Amino acid sequence: MANEPWVSVDDLAKHLGVAKDSIYRWIEHKGLPAHKIGRLWKFKLSEVNDWVRDGGASGDEPGNDGKGRRR
Repeated sequence: MANEPWVSVDDLAKHLGVAKDSIYRWIEHKGLPAHKIGRLWKFKLSEVNDWVRDGGASGDEPGNDGKGRRR
């Protein structure tokens, strides 16, 4: 979508219903599609939605016991 707006970490966390910390972890460890603009991370919701549908957010994260708790 050519005129799709960029959204912030706050906006994306609300859109996905997750904590901002999860967004930063997914950028670092799981390849969440993100674009650094200056010091800020920005996102296109269409890219993120495709990533989620393709299973990008599924599975264990480093340091996670698989039940959402940190080890």
